[in-house]
Amino acid sequence: MIDHNYDLIVIGAGAAGLAAASAGATLGTRVLLVESTSRVGGTTAISGGMVWIPANHKMRPAGIDDSAEASRRYVEQTVPDAAHDARMRAFLDLGDTAIRYLEAHTSLKLQPVKRYPDYYPDLPGATAGGRVLEPVTFDARELGRDFALLRDPLPEFMLFGGMMISREDIPKLRRMNRSPAAAWAALKLVCRYAMQRVFAHRGTTLVLGNALAARLFKSARDAGVEISLGTRVESLIVDEGRVTGIRTGSGEVRARAVVLATGGISHDPALRSKFVPKAAGERSATANAGASESGVRIARNAGAALSRPSSDVDDALAFWVPVSSWKRADGSIGYFPHTVTDRAKPGLIAVNRHGKRFVNEAVSYHEFVRAQLRQADDAIPAWLICDKRFLWKYGLGRVRPFALCTQRDVASGYLKRAKTLDALADSIGAPREALRATVTRFNVGARDGRDREFNRGGDIYQRHLGDGDHGPNPCVAPIEQAPYYAIAVYPADLGMAAGIVTDEHARVLCDDGTVIDGLYACGNDMHSVMNGAYPGPGVTLGPALVFGVLAAHHALGHKLDV
Repeated sequence: MIDHNYDLIVIGAGAAGLAAASAGATLGTRVLLVESTSRVGGTTAISGGMVWIPANHKMRPAGIDDSAEASRRYVEQTVPDAAHDARMRAFLDLGDTAIRYLEAHTSLKLQPVKRYPDYYPDLPGATAGGRVLEPVTFDARELGRDFALLRDPLPEFMLFGGMMISREDIPKLRRMNRSPAAAWAALKLVCRYAMQRVFAHRGTTLVLGNALAARLFKSARDAGVEISLGTRVESLIVDEGRVTGIRTGSGEVRARAVVLATGGISHDPALRSKFVPKAAGERSATANAGASESGVRIARNAGAALSRPSSDVDDALAFWVPVSSWKRADGSIGYFPHTVTDRAKPGLIAVNRHGKRFVNEAVSYHEFVRAQLRQADDAIPAWLICDKRFLWKYGLGRVRPFALCTQRDVASGYLKRAKTLDALADSIGAPREALRATVTRFNVGARDGRDREFNRGGDIYQRHLGDGDHGPNPCVAPIEQAPYYAIAVYPADLGMAAGIVTDEHARVLCDDGTVIDGLYACGNDMHSVMNGAYPGPGVTLGPALVFGVLAAHHALGHKLDV
């Protein structure tokens, strides 16, 4: 039961909201966390869980060099207006301190990903890894009965109906049919999972974003945060220009300050359309995160300023990812985000409606969609093309590697299959001669590990996403073993960069630049500190954690100090 007076109210139970609530409670205050759905975790729980924190303290012990100067140099080349943004300065200056605070006072534990390059690795100041942190594997049994309240990962990213797979597990599974050690490791994973299912509704070994959400959920519980699920916030209470609480369906709740962290405007089509090109459509890869209300609208009704609208491709305020889609048995639409599992692997190309390649398939998911949007009439949808050998080894979209039967996906139309390239061209509506010529031209170089058209595999980021066991180029192999396969991919967002305008303390601003006292925003609710750019993995979750901590400290009158 909700009391009526708190020090801090946080709206939204994703990474940003949980971080803000946990930080506030560790400062010895009464905190209420309000979530409109019945589960905790939001988009974070279905994400990869990467956290981008440049020059963090975990890099040097891992043997990786970085510095504040190098981080700034890289960010200023990749993020528009970064050099003049006080919020970016706060993120770079205090990011590591915020992470240290959470690890010192909560159950959050992160570890450096030693090999995960920035997305533009050839620019000065970029690193080959270490700026990316990931949650340490979490045993969900530590949550007790609360485990049932944690949002499940997407079913397409689990095996056997509930087994999560870490990044380190994937190469082992791929090699299990030719390596006794890998086969033994895979067997142990399955046996561990089978034992866990005796006592839980899914596997209790949590990794990726589900582990991050679980650790923050436990932190909030341990710190004494009061959590109210299924509670819809109707409006903010504003007294003489200051936000002093919220109105819910069951009444008013007062606090010294309110933090908005509801996940942004991805699920608000009318608002979202102001910041993306029309060709992008309304698809969101976070559609299954359960968000049902927009903190942005709540803030707007209280006088908050929003990002400046733009529908230009290069200025669109979204974090892009190509997705394939299908209809689930329950009638809902499923989206598979093509981030790292297939596009950069050897033996695949992407073609437009003319049957021609239009982009280096191994670039970041954000840049892949930007290429689609620049050629919207021809490249939406784009088609990912591969052969029998590729599909068996790497899978394609929701089709997993080593799939013994693909008939369901073929019958539904999700996966196109054909005995010849001409027949495949017919099935995707591309000219036969053009597709045949594209594959033939690609194969000539691919047999020697070269991509003569786009130089795929030309930097360390692309090679990292390829197959390290394949040479000479981990991103390139010919497409020549029938049958051939294709799936359609469309632009979608992983979250919107557009949102509420804030200052470096995460305080919400009015259109005239003045502060709305008592109101803060973080996570995807705030206008992203990345300003629509995507310089590295985890650039949404990194700022979400940092500004969640900064918001709580400032709102409660504390200076951030480990």
